[in-house]
Amino acid sequence: MTTWLIFRRSLRQSLRNPAWVLIGVFQPLVYLALFGPLLIPVVESTPGFPPGDAWQVFVPALVVQQVVFGTLFVGFGLIAELRAGVIDRMRVTPVSRTALLLGRALKDVVVLVLQSVLLVLIALPFGLRAPLGGVLLALALVAVAGLAMSCASYALALRLKSEEALGPVFNTFGLPLLLLSGVLLPLSVAPGWLFGLSRANPFAHIVEAERALFRGDLADPAVLLGAGATAVLLVLCVTWGIRTFHRESA
Repeated sequence: MTTWLIFRRSLRQSLRNPAWVLIGVFQPLVYLALFGPLLIPVVESTPGFPPGDAWQVFVPALVVQQVVFGTLFVGFGLIAELRAGVIDRMRVTPVSRTALLLGRALKDVVVLVLQSVLLVLIALPFGLRAPLGGVLLALALVAVAGLAMSCASYALALRLKSEEALGPVFNTFGLPLLLLSGVLLPLSVAPGWLFGLSRANPFAHIVEAERALFRGDLADPAVLLGAGATAVLLVLCVTWGIRTFHRESA
């Protein structure tokens, strides 16, 4: 119940300024419009690309990019609430520390899924064709990954308590996560050492799973591997987040 109350409060705050939902789609939309068409001849002429057309390769990767650069940065909002004394006022109430985390994180998941749906719909006129069942499963996978990253972002924000420290940390780790996930170009065309390095990045497996789902290839081993990587990420990040909220809010 307390998780639901925190979720509703956080969602109401987002609804007061829904422009942020559209702003979150703007950067992927720029990639979609300006970079996506460049991939069409590359896919047709470059060996080693994953199956599917350029949009089935690129759009699911952009959806994962929403996870990295969307939910990863939600911790800044928590720091603002810490500075305003909102978190301190909640600490003296009977509300569960776990609910303080999960209520906010679930709101971020709702925003993420909404942004992802908008991105997929916008991609349809560009030429994206994907089975509905595969897209729904892909969105579910993104939602779980988003929940994990949101919890991690809040945990780190609560530990650092400073935008000046949080920003460099996110930029330092966010860019390698993006580049080693194969968002812009599939890692199947990368040199062997770079492909091997990317295997340690859970988002590389999530991107490959998303591409398989957008093709409708549910039997692809990449789907199971991506789901496993997402599950491990969820357990680690949620556990870290809950422990941090209990320790810092004690």
